[in-house]
Amino acid sequence: MSRLHEYQIVGRHLPTEKEPTPKLFRMRLFAPNEVIAKSRFWYFLRKLKKVKKVNGEIVGINEIFEKKPLQIKNFGIWIRYDSRSGTHNMYKEYRELSRVAAVEACYSDMASRHRARSRSIQVIRVAEVANSEVRRPYIKQLLVPNLKFPLPHRVIRAADKSHRALFMGSRPSTFY
Repeated sequence: MSRLHEYQIVGRHLPTEKEPTPKLFRMRLFAPNEVIAKSRFWYFLRKLKKVKKVNGEIVGINEIFEKKPLQIKNFGIWIRYDSRSGTHNMYKEYRELSRVAAVEACYSDMASRHRARSRSIQVIRVAEVANSEVRRPYIKQLLVPNLKFPLPHRVIRAADKSHRALFMGSRPSTFY
């Protein structure tokens, strides 16, 4: 899957004599480029507010960047997806560096666990979740203080490759 970007798109219905200043609609969307982001905007606006691309205009499109891209955060993602049996709502949590990375992880996770294609997934909301408000146990286990990842199977390599024996008399121990 190509790298996603987060876009903020503002659009409205075209002005008419009856309504010279139509209401503005703003959406935050995840898409690989601006063209697909605009397409998704019109798809959702048509479903939510009955405004088609023919009768509307895009006022502005901005790419949104992460404020702290080097700090790890917990994200809660509300999604809606179509499976073979019907439409389902779901809440998932991810621990990533940015909102975009969390959504990419969500798409990958949904593809592997639920066989959901990216076109059938609709991201409703993405929010940063505080450590105290994390619900899922697979994220809670990462919030333990002094968490360690032991490496039990360390293979010791010889320093000089020219004098390393091809055959050893005893099997090396790799566990400490």
